[in-house]
Amino acid sequence: MKQKKTPMRKSLVSNEQFPKKDLLRIAYNKEGEISIDPSGKAHGRGAYIAILNKEAREAKKKRVFDRAFQTKIADEFYDELITYVEHLVARRELESATYSADLAPDYD
Repeated sequence: MKQKKTPMRKSLVSNEQFPKKDLLRIAYNKEGEISIDPSGKAHGRGAYIAILNKEAREAKKKRVFDRAFQTKIADEFYDELITYVEHLVARRELESATYSADLAPDYD
C-alpha cells in the first residue's frame, strides 16, 4: 500500500518545516480582516506558526504577521493568538497524559 505524503509548511517565526497538522494557520482576507483559522480552510492568504507557546510570544515580539501581510495588526490580535496557542498546548498535554489505575480515585 502506498504511503500518503504529509503536507509540510514553514513556520513564520522559526522558519522550520513542520507537518501541516502541527501548525496554526492565520488567514488574511480581501476585506483586510485577520483571523485565527483552526480548520485551515478560510478564504484569504494564510501564514503559519507552530503550536508552541514560545512561538506565539515571539510572533508578537517580532510582529511577524505585520510583515507577512504588509499591514498594521493590533496588539489585541497577538494577545488573542497567545491565549489560543496556550489553550491548544494545554489540550495536547492532557490528551497525551496517562494515568495509572492505582492513582485513580475510589468512588465506592
